[in-house]
Amino acid sequence: MSATGRTITIPHLGRIEGHGGIFVEIVDNVVHDVSMDVFEGSRYYEALLKGKHFLEVQGIITRVCAICSASHTTVALSAIESALGIEQTARVKTLRSLLVLGSTIESHALHVFALALPDFLGYDSVLGMVREYPAEVKFALRLKQLGNRIQDLVGGRAVHPVNTLVGGFGRVPSNEALSEIRRDLESVRDPLRRFVELAATIVLPEWAAQSTVYVALRPHEPGYRFRGSSICTSRGEECPVASYRDVIREFSVARSHAKHAALDLGGTYMVGSLARLKLWGDRLEGDAREAFEALFPAGVTDNVLANTWAQLVELVHCVNRGIAICRQLESMPPSDSEMVRYDVRAGTGVGAIEAPRGTLIHEYVLDDDGRVASADVITPTAQNLANIERDLRRAVDGLLHDEPGMSDLQLKLALAMVARAYDPCVSCSVHVTRRRAAP
Repeated sequence: MSATGRTITIPHLGRIEGHGGIFVEIVDNVVHDVSMDVFEGSRYYEALLKGKHFLEVQGIITRVCAICSASHTTVALSAIESALGIEQTARVKTLRSLLVLGSTIESHALHVFALALPDFLGYDSVLGMVREYPAEVKFALRLKQLGNRIQDLVGGRAVHPVNTLVGGFGRVPSNEALSEIRRDLESVRDPLRRFVELAATIVLPEWAAQSTVYVALRPHEPGYRFRGSSICTSRGEECPVASYRDVIREFSVARSHAKHAALDLGGTYMVGSLARLKLWGDRLEGDAREAFEALFPAGVTDNVLANTWAQLVELVHCVNRGIAICRQLESMPPSDSEMVRYDVRAGTGVGAIEAPRGTLIHEYVLDDDGRVASADVITPTAQNLANIERDLRRAVDGLLHDEPGMSDLQLKLALAMVARAYDPCVSCSVHVTRRRAAP
């Protein structure tokens, strides 16, 4: 008896950042092949940085992606400052934390409300939600705009920061501007609570659930934070950020312009909001703790679809943390700018941060003149791609087991939902440089 098969193809996956598709081959109702195809043009930013002076780095690397620009800027500056032996002042650390919070608010608001929530409520897009949920859609846009305004205040503009400098900031926000942002953050707390209540009524499908390894930075101080100095896994492994190559192994795949990643000891893994809650959710406080308990009453479960709810919890955290940071900055002595003096020298520096989509790592080697001898960037989506394919396979297996006659359209909708749950940023992931073999 001959085998029967079918192919599920999504040539362009909608409601994600960048261009990618999904291919699934099914033979006799068993998944034979799965791939998340990333065909967006490579950025080559690691190669572009070679030979550039360190002062040029952030202006180049931030343009990899608009929505991730604050994260790339912050971690690039941290890596360069590490290479040069620069110690960040308390104000610089605090301002950069506020910049990252603004970036996370913007990014999470976009994904939770505009890109992912339509999947859970049965709409094709956020535009379809306007008729039934006009106030909610309006609030989502307001929240995203607030994240942009924070980045504009701290970074000098809403995307591709220009006020962030090696060693500090060209301009320090005034107390009046910080106070205004703080009041606006306070005004969104109650609407966010109502969104948490709505999300808690939605039952997440279980057909993509499976045991998963999670990776995130250990927070650099007590509390739930996005900066850290060591890489931790849910299996108990831990190593300094500077030794990231001992934990993470990147590799190229022929079908993709993006690298994939696996743990050095073997196996795919997930980074992002769900990973951070899995490892450090017990550090959440106040409203964020209440949101976590409402959306994860049994703790974090191995279901990638819950990553959207994890982002919602982090939105509550970012708003509360942003209020606290604004108060902290307002209590500091007024200053027009904040810079430290430094000398140019050769050195190697590694920086890492929990970007909205997960752990982001930059490494730069500088020569005696301060020029980049080599650069390495590991993005969250590149780390997640192999695990995305693993979850896509699990989703199809689970769906066909429960309903062997499921239509291609139903499978496509489910596959897109799984991929979108990761909130992939394809633009950040495409940085493969292929070398021709020697003749």
